[in-house]
Amino acid sequence: MKNIILTICCFSLFSCAELQQVVNSLPTDTVGLDQATIGNGLRQALDEGIDKQVTKLTQKDGFYKNQLVKILLPEELQKVDKSLRSIGLGKLADQGIMALNRAAEDAVKGSTPIFVNAVKEMSFNDAKTILLGSDNAATSYLETKTNTALYNQFNPVIKNSFSKVGADQIWSNIITKYNAIPLTNNVNPDLTDYVTQQALKGVYTMISVEEKQIRTKVSSRSTDLLKKVFALQD
Repeated sequence: MKNIILTICCFSLFSCAELQQVVNSLPTDTVGLDQATIGNGLRQALDEGIDKQVTKLTQKDGFYKNQLVKILLPEELQKVDKSLRSIGLGKLADQGIMALNRAAEDAVKGSTPIFVNAVKEMSFNDAKTILLGSDNAATSYLETKTNTALYNQFNPVIKNSFSKVGADQIWSNIITKYNAIPLTNNVNPDLTDYVTQQALKGVYTMISVEEKQIRTKVSSRSTDLLKKVFALQD
C-alpha cells in the first residue's frame, strides 16, 4: 500500500506518457486482487452510476427539477426568455423550457445498451488507469467510449420528442410572440443539437456524482467487491 501511495504522489512529476508507463507497470497482484477482480469492481461502479443516476433522468422531471442538469435556453436565446417575462408571458417561457427538458428525458431512455457495451469493453489497463485516476476518471472513460454513439441515439429521439411533447408548437408560439415585440430582432433557432448536447452533459454529470460518492464515501460502496477494489485508492 505504501508503494502505491508513493507512486500516486509522484504522478505530478511525470509527463502523460511517463504516467501511463507507471500505471501499466503496476503489478497485477499488488494488493492481493487479481485483474478480474479489479476490472469487475470498476465495471460494477459504472453499472451503479448508470442504474442509480441515469435512470433518474428518464423519469418525469428527471431533468426539469434537477438543478445539476436542468436544461435552460442557450445564451443567444436568453433575451427571448427575459423579454417574454418582462411583458407577462413568464408561463409561456416556463412551458418552453419544460418542453426542452421533457425531450431530453425521453431521449435518455435508450441510453442503457450503449453504456452496457462500453462497460463490457473495459480492459484491465483501462481499469488500472481509472482506479488511480481522478474522482471522475470512470465517467471520463465512459464519455470517451459512448459520446458519439449516444449523440447519434439522442438526436433523432429529441427531434421526434419535440413533436411528441409539443415542443415544436410551444416554441413556434414563443418565437412568434417574441418576434412580435417591437424593436427586437427576429430569431428562428433550431434547438435539436443544443438539447442533444445538454442531455449528454446531464447524463455524464449524474454518473460522475455516483462515481465520486463511491470513491470518497465508504458507506456508498454497497457491495463487498466495491469495498475491496476502492479501498486501493483510499
